[in-house]
Amino acid sequence: MFGLMARFTCKDAAAADAFDALAARTGEQIRAQEPGTVIYAVHRVDGHPLERVFYELHQDEDAFEEHGSRDYVRRFLAEREQYLSGTEVDRLGLVSGKGVLLGR
Repeated sequence: MFGLMARFTCKDAAAADAFDALAARTGEQIRAQEPGTVIYAVHRVDGHPLERVFYELHQDEDAFEEHGSRDYVRRFLAEREQYLSGTEVDRLGLVSGKGVLLGR
């Protein structure tokens, strides 16, 4: 398993709404076209209305690379910048968990 966690800070409330719409459109494509993407979730952060946290879990690094090569993901990466004032990204290696297959 290979994961990624990102924290995004939007510029303002209007930017947060537009970012959410972009993330929702992208998520629809990911669900429909990426069997190697196990989890793709976007969360609002309680008490921080301009922050969003993404959590992605892929079967392996090859699935992650395939995800990153998709047109709709590249479009998301390019378009998101207009809505954001900050981005933090961490690559994750699964140690333990529930609901995921370990050892893949």
